[in-house]
Amino acid sequence: MSISWGYSPKTEKYIPLSDFPADKYLIIVRQAIENLGWKLSHVSESGIIAYTPLSFQSYSEEISVRIQSNFAVVKSECVGIQLLFNDYGKNEVNLEKLFHEFEYVQYHLQDQWDEQVKTFHEYAEQQDDNYFEKAPLAIKNKIRNIFYLFVPRKGYTVAPILLLFNIVCFIAWVALLLAVPFYLALQGISSPEVIAQKMIDMQLIGSLNRKLVLDGDYWRLLSYQFLHGSFRHLFFNMYAFVYLGLMVENKIGWKNFLLIYVLSGICGGLTSIAFHENIYTVGASGAIMGLFGAMLALLINQFFEKNANKALLVSTVFVLAIMLINGSISPMVDNACHLGGLIAGFIITYILVFDHRWGLKKVSSAIKYANIVVVFGAFTYAVIALTPRYQHEDFRKLKMEFDQNMRAFDQVLWMKASYSTIEKEQHVYQHGIKPSKANLEVTKKMGQLKLNKQYTLDKNLKTKLAQETYEAALLLLKDVRSNHQHKAEVTKKINGLIQMQVKFRDSLKAY
Repeated sequence: MSISWGYSPKTEKYIPLSDFPADKYLIIVRQAIENLGWKLSHVSESGIIAYTPLSFQSYSEEISVRIQSNFAVVKSECVGIQLLFNDYGKNEVNLEKLFHEFEYVQYHLQDQWDEQVKTFHEYAEQQDDNYFEKAPLAIKNKIRNIFYLFVPRKGYTVAPILLLFNIVCFIAWVALLLAVPFYLALQGISSPEVIAQKMIDMQLIGSLNRKLVLDGDYWRLLSYQFLHGSFRHLFFNMYAFVYLGLMVENKIGWKNFLLIYVLSGICGGLTSIAFHENIYTVGASGAIMGLFGAMLALLINQFFEKNANKALLVSTVFVLAIMLINGSISPMVDNACHLGGLIAGFIITYILVFDHRWGLKKVSSAIKYANIVVVFGAFTYAVIALTPRYQHEDFRKLKMEFDQNMRAFDQVLWMKASYSTIEKEQHVYQHGIKPSKANLEVTKKMGQLKLNKQYTLDKNLKTKLAQETYEAALLLLKDVRSNHQHKAEVTKKINGLIQMQVKFRDSLKAY
């Protein structure tokens, strides 16, 4: 058993017919396919298409026999995405079964040729002899090798352009990363910290982030779709993208394909920033999941021949399930972006094709596009308006000021016994009253910021700590002025502050 490898694994054999009539050859093949229990999809003078049944080993292969000149081109090709780029030997087995059954049928039909030929021609005359150009895998058959994936053609126009653009963006990004150290060296910058920060900045260039988008960098909702973090990331995204480009673009047209790709990517990005506060996202997976959603919408609306439609639906759901499960267990995958893109692609495509299934009077394209604009606009507005605009950067700056004041407050405990009363009062004021009072102002500013739950907890703890330290400083000043009549109370208060800080740190760690 030989295994076929490639983007769309298939096994193809050219059978010379010589003096064997083409119609008789197709009659035998048709009967052999029926004997094997495969589902016939098309029968005409030019050839036959059938599909193997679904099983645990396979979600169907397309079996085709096409008459070309004096040859019968017999092919078995995988219908859906093959995750390991091979057919596991299924196609070779299919052709072996077909050829074996062919000999059996040929022997048993030898006394019925006249009747069989007449029936075949009567049936074939009513069929579309150009169906092979419209079959589900027709566009894939035109991809003779990997280089054909980059060449625009009818039914596959914008997909190769997007493919090339993603690759060019990745190459440009890698070149930029390689150039940064040399550029910094020419500028005389040798600090490891500066170089490391510049490299991080370059790695995140054009990426998606909630704060950056809500602060006005809306262009990131588009730019992140064409950036990838590694060659592996790019490769697997483009592998899925090309498959969807071949299967979807020729069904809905290049304009709708491009519309779905871009809008799904944007909706995936919006979903990402709605769910994730502070991650940076890159990759075409949101847009690609939108194309998966488009594929599902087409399959639900029976846009493919029924046997192929069933096989494609199973393979599409299978691959989607793997992607979403992987996204749910991998911390490096933005599953919110995936789900947002998937749902957006499904809805947009369904709006475009919903009249196809129900036999409605054709709805004008203008109305369909208007509906898409309304839905897309409403979703975009809702996310932008309702997603919290946290002010964590401002909080972190105030936190640094708070911690600095707390370090100054710690010095109040190092008051020397040899100090005079005035010196003690000045010491308490300088290292106790002043920094603790300053922290009251700091926490007041913190209270005006929009914060998430974790930062809100931190702010509340600091507010309480600021109030307690201020009260402790006042008590210490009172103790100094009264010649240590409140020493026991002060000691208790200071010890309570120390314990409070420990508990606060533990609370934040537990959270």
